[in-house]
Amino acid sequence: MQRVASKLKGYSIGAKDGDIGSVEDFLFDDKLWTVRYLVADTAKWLPGRRVLLSPIALGRVEIDEKRLPVSLTKQQVENSPDIDSKNITRTHETSYYDYYGWPYYWVGGDVWGTGMFPGSLAAQQKMEMAARGQHDDTRMRSVKEVMGYYIEASDGDIGHVEDFIIDDESWEIRYLVVDTKNWWPGKKVLVSPEWIERVSWSDSRVYVDLSREAIKSGPGFDPDRLNRDYEERLYKHYDRPGYWVV
Repeated sequence: MQRVASKLKGYSIGAKDGDIGSVEDFLFDDKLWTVRYLVADTAKWLPGRRVLLSPIALGRVEIDEKRLPVSLTKQQVENSPDIDSKNITRTHETSYYDYYGWPYYWVGGDVWGTGMFPGSLAAQQKMEMAARGQHDDTRMRSVKEVMGYYIEASDGDIGHVEDFIIDDESWEIRYLVVDTKNWWPGKKVLVSPEWIERVSWSDSRVYVDLSREAIKSGPGFDPDRLNRDYEERLYKHYDRPGYWVV
């Protein structure tokens, strides 16, 4: 199911033997636009430390309880490698994955190594991988920090990133929510990472392969109506194949 990233912020995170904190942020890789880590605020339990949790360990989002269950114990989390969320290297990730005994998500060619979903890695037995440095030029980006980036169409500015839509099964970022109030008041639109031409991280700008007129005449975004029917209309409008089409 599709989730609005900002609405997940503050959800409690429950380990097998008790809550460990709440959702503070998400870190995604800038190649496949997939959430690789959830940043947990554990100040009440582990003061002075930011804990990273892989979607491999996450269960189903519990909307009514505003909770994310984690298939780990508090001791496992407490003893996990302390990774600086602002400077994650492949060496750090290798240490993290080795600690939990998970296969590396960056080995195998798919979004999650040998599959499309993080759960597929959780079910696999850890094996020694030769290609540890695969996609080593990938950088982790913070959802919280990218909110506010300017969005440039092929012929001009259209607004800024207001939020993200995340698939809670594959943890891929499906869309950037764009607020166009400074150009087209009253309308918010969705942009798929597949339509991004490039990102200037130093200038905080996202360049999309769409015209302003196409965006202006496209279907607006309503979080209460984000379903496959809407997505089909969205992709048809931009004459792009849907991500769900194999």
